[in-house]
Amino acid sequence: MYIAMVSGLMFVFPLVSVVLEVLVNKNHAALIDVIGKWFVFWAIGIRLFTAGLRQVLKPGLTAEGILGIKDKMSWQLVRELGFANLGIGLVGIISLWHPAWTTAAALAGGLFLLLAGLEHVRKKQRDFEENVATYSDLFIGLVMAVYLIVQI
Repeated sequence: MYIAMVSGLMFVFPLVSVVLEVLVNKNHAALIDVIGKWFVFWAIGIRLFTAGLRQVLKPGLTAEGILGIKDKMSWQLVRELGFANLGIGLVGIISLWHPAWTTAAALAGGLFLLLAGLEHVRKKQRDFEENVATYSDLFIGLVMAVYLIVQI
């Protein structure tokens, strides 16, 4: 289930949304804006918001399943990470209706995911779910970096 959700939110849904918008609007001049819009909405907005909900409601899944921490004392920290994910994710979701927010969501969410991915890379032994988190975080962090560089 985890791999399907991450794949959908980080790759499939954003790419399908970009292709559909380009085909419907036939506006190729602003392709980077369309890419930014949909990757921010799905990969930053929906992914981080749903991850935040999961971390707040079931912190053990993140603590044990991804981080490998079995101590329930870590749950408070995981919940607080969830609050941050909810906030960043909400900005990404709202950016679909307030395009001026897209750059801020790309910066905050992209930096968060890039740094989180790099932190995962430092860990030598990762299970399958942590590898999925690592490479998807790095991918979106790089997509957001390219989007932001082009915006400058």
